[in-house]
Amino acid sequence: MANPLQFLQQVRSETGKVIWPTRKEVVTTTIMVFIMAALAAAFFAIVDLLIQWGVGAIIGA
Repeated sequence: MANPLQFLQQVRSETGKVIWPTRKEVVTTTIMVFIMAALAAAFFAIVDLLIQWGVGAIIGA
């Protein structure tokens, strides 16, 4: 088991190896996530309406 000082040195060393994304990559990825979430919401809304219509037709409401 490493002492706390050695542990912090190892953490700092490992953090330095991380390749951080650029601002452009973060913005692009964020926009893509919002677009995909909107498409998924629209898809499930349409599926929900179709199921609601189908069940209503079967029940005769």
